[in-house]
Amino acid sequence: MELTAVLLILLGVSLGGAGGMGLLMVAAAFKKRLNHLDIVLERLPAAFDGYRILLITDIHRRRLPEEMLTPLRGKVDAVFLGGDMTEKGASIERLLNNMTLAASVAPVYAVHGNHDYRANINLVDNIIRGSGARLLVDENCVIERDGAQFILTGVDFPRQGGKKAYGPLPAVADAEAFRIILVHDPLWLSRQQEIPADLILAGHTHGGQVVLPLIGNRHTDEFYRQYNAGMYEIPRSYNAGLPPLKMLISRGFGTAHLPLRWRSPAEMHVLTLRCGQQHSGSQRFNVMNP
Repeated sequence: MELTAVLLILLGVSLGGAGGMGLLMVAAAFKKRLNHLDIVLERLPAAFDGYRILLITDIHRRRLPEEMLTPLRGKVDAVFLGGDMTEKGASIERLLNNMTLAASVAPVYAVHGNHDYRANINLVDNIIRGSGARLLVDENCVIERDGAQFILTGVDFPRQGGKKAYGPLPAVADAEAFRIILVHDPLWLSRQQEIPADLILAGHTHGGQVVLPLIGNRHTDEFYRQYNAGMYEIPRSYNAGLPPLKMLISRGFGTAHLPLRWRSPAEMHVLTLRCGQQHSGSQRFNVMNP
């Protein structure tokens, strides 16, 4: 995320004189929220109407809640992990337990985040792949259902060279294929001339994590002030004939730097894909707070 560590540390120190507010922020960091969202996509193959994805990003050090995820077995078709499954110094056993739980719900597809690379990445990758998850490192995979298919592309966070070092999107044989892109940092979008996809799923921002009154989201990059958290529609200036690109940025489930949240609740998502040819009207958004 782009909220500076210095700001969070100073905030944490200042909370010593405002214990009540500090406790509220800590409590907010450990709340559990499962958002249900219908996403209508004009080009979605009809066979995928009703396809459900459990999206989880930015777990960091948190334990995934078994009481929330176990009931989703058989009710979601896939689990997408949008990076930062762990971080430097976090429990490897916690990562193993989280990956085992996620893989018990549905087939898992994952991409790296920046914090994954700060941990022991070889061990992290062994645990991810050992759970049965498909780790997508700048690669495509085909997801099939009832004779139809779509392309899932996993964009890897640059291991070296900073955020400007993203590689090109992997090519697909059919340029007209329906495509979903899973990427940790939505800033990747600003580096692209064209986006040959229908939906982008991202995290990284934490929604600002601590959103203070009057100050708001103090991200260091202007991009994040426009694309912070939630659903967005992005017109395709390069091809007005295509429907707008849709992007969901999750606030994530864990926290970075300090276990604090304020006005940016931790969240996971159950996304139900809807075929635009069969459904009309606005997208439906529900929030579950167990």
